[in-house]
Amino acid sequence: MSNAPVYEIDPTAFWNDPYPDLKAMRATMPVAYVPQLGATLITRRDDIFVNEKIIDVFSSDQPEGLMTQLLGQNLMRKDGQDHMAERKAIFPTVSPKTAKNVWKQAFEAMTARVLDEIAPQGRADLVRDIARRISGEAIKIITGLTNMSWQDMDRVSQGMIDGIANYQGDPAVKANCDDCTAAIEAHIDEMVPVLRQTPDMSLLSVHLQAGLSRDQYYANVKLAISGGQNEVRDVIAGLIWAMLTHPEQMQMVQDKRFSWLDAFEEYSRWISPVGMSPRRVARRYDLHGVTLEPDDRVFFMFGSGNRDEAVFDRPEQFDLTQNAAASAAFGAGPHFCAGAWAARCLIADVAVPMIFERLRGLRLQDEARFGGWAFRGPLAMPVSWDVG
Repeated sequence: MSNAPVYEIDPTAFWNDPYPDLKAMRATMPVAYVPQLGATLITRRDDIFVNEKIIDVFSSDQPEGLMTQLLGQNLMRKDGQDHMAERKAIFPTVSPKTAKNVWKQAFEAMTARVLDEIAPQGRADLVRDIARRISGEAIKIITGLTNMSWQDMDRVSQGMIDGIANYQGDPAVKANCDDCTAAIEAHIDEMVPVLRQTPDMSLLSVHLQAGLSRDQYYANVKLAISGGQNEVRDVIAGLIWAMLTHPEQMQMVQDKRFSWLDAFEEYSRWISPVGMSPRRVARRYDLHGVTLEPDDRVFFMFGSGNRDEAVFDRPEQFDLTQNAAASAAFGAGPHFCAGAWAARCLIADVAVPMIFERLRGLRLQDEARFGGWAFRGPLAMPVSWDVG
């Protein structure tokens, strides 16, 4: 156990709004042990950016970690050559070229179909009825699990997200996560002979073409679902909320002073959809007078680093005029998010601009509710728009 100072949190309050506690930690104890989470939190942006790359200290190989135990050892929980070999194998699916030349066209057709169905209704919950569906249909395309419904995709993703953030050890949450991962494996098994016969650029197919093992493609497809459904859903809905509640920022995009990609990057800094990434300390290490010991659990708090007052001019504001280049929303170093280009394509190039284009006069009907700290996004967002 490290000698880090102890910072106590109220878990419910932290889930509802982690930013006050994270701000206090940045100011007074940037490396702090939080007993309610059983981990030492690193909260300053530059500390995260530098130390996440030191993999011989902050190891992604976490045999006892929740993600490894529940989802299997995916490439995110490997370091060095093992990590790079799997990352290279999946690159054909997630490369910028594939996002532009393959996925964008599929995303456009799918989003158009979804909005064609929804537009005549005139009202919906943006999270439940629109963003959840678009992200679910997109992750079906990317993973190759076209035999799943978007509703099932959302269900299994949420179950896994809840499971890997279950630091309180709720047995019901674990049982639901186990049911979700079993459902994914069954759908994978059903698609394997199909994709062997007719290979494509999907994640499951490129695993098969590269000759990776069943354990590898099981684990990495689960990772893609847990990282590509909820977070994408949350950013689609959250970015639309941000633009509707900041009309001056919306006007700058409409005037083409800034692009939708600029808006996406600033929102992902401001409300980090992935708020933290865990690591296992592999050897003794000193940081800000704290001695971290082997096997300590450390959380790199991306959501805190992205609001660091020492780095960003107006960190607590959604403001396209400030430079978001230092954002750690997608991580840093060798574990930079492999799906970043596909996410940018779906959200900034396709879904958000198309939603504003097709749902004329889009407006909020009530306050949006947000929640989460490990993963954060809107929970509900009633909206309406003009019909006819």
